[in-house]
Amino acid sequence: MHFGFTQEQILFRDSVGTMLQAECTPDIVRKAWSNPSGRTPEIWNQLAQLGVLGITAPQSAGGLGMNEIDLVLILQEAGRVALPEPIVESVAVGLPLLAECNNVGLRDHWSSSVISGESVISVGLEHSPYVAHAAQADLIIIQRDNELHALQTDQVRLIPQQSVDHSRKLFSVDYTRDSNTILAGGKEAQVLCARAFNRGALGTAAFQLGVAQAMIDLTVEYTKVREQFGKPIGTFQAIKHMMSNALLRLEFAKPVVYRAAYSLSTNHPDSDTHVSMAKIYGDEAAYKASKACLQAHGAIGYTFEHDLHLWMKRCWSLQQAWGNAAWHRERVGKAILD
Repeated sequence: MHFGFTQEQILFRDSVGTMLQAECTPDIVRKAWSNPSGRTPEIWNQLAQLGVLGITAPQSAGGLGMNEIDLVLILQEAGRVALPEPIVESVAVGLPLLAECNNVGLRDHWSSSVISGESVISVGLEHSPYVAHAAQADLIIIQRDNELHALQTDQVRLIPQQSVDHSRKLFSVDYTRDSNTILAGGKEAQVLCARAFNRGALGTAAFQLGVAQAMIDLTVEYTKVREQFGKPIGTFQAIKHMMSNALLRLEFAKPVVYRAAYSLSTNHPDSDTHVSMAKIYGDEAAYKASKACLQAHGAIGYTFEHDLHLWMKRCWSLQQAWGNAAWHRERVGKAILD
């Protein structure tokens, strides 16, 4: 058996990665930090042109009908540039959630709108009190108890919340329950929400792999030119060991995340456990990389003038998204003990 990605998947990743590296530069991310929406719609449109926004949508709705294995490498590339767009919420979670619901009209309308780059979906499940990108979303899917509601922004009241990452704006969402907005209820809603949560956690873990890689790459280049005692600090054994450990954690995290993608795409009975392990490993790889890279940079890494903080703060914000480490460790523990 061949455990690896296909040539087509790798070529698709490379194509998307090349575009993102060229178009989503640190200067562009900085502009997203300073504008009211925190977004870069022109990059969203380019992702639509490449077919990225339709990866998880069914072919009947104009999508590519692919799965998590196809998406995981793309999300990794998005993390490498700290993409300030709701790609996890819209593509990894929102479109598959719509595809599985029984409302064909709603599914086809919003799927085609997202695929073309015209719309954005945001998702809020019970595991998180805040909804990312809610003010910029055209459709907000919200879980309340045993119901799943599909709402437009004029049907909700949004309360801004503080976020360490200014390109990932958070909101509390308040609305009046209306039977006309119910997407699913009862057991169906529980099943849909469980799958959506796993996709969000997996998507975030994959994004964190890219975040970690970007921080390591940035720091390696910095240590080649930053001198101390007349030598580049990258020649010091302490720096070498520190960065090697960060890279080692990243490389160990990758197969765990890829296995979770395979498990979700095949409905593996242990997919919950595999997703939780992926989220733990992905978050830990990015967090440990952020600590090592900040130590190598020194205090300049904290400053707004330096690029490192763009990835560090994305890492920190995503650690709390779609279940934090404590929550996922508890789920893994329960699976083992049960």
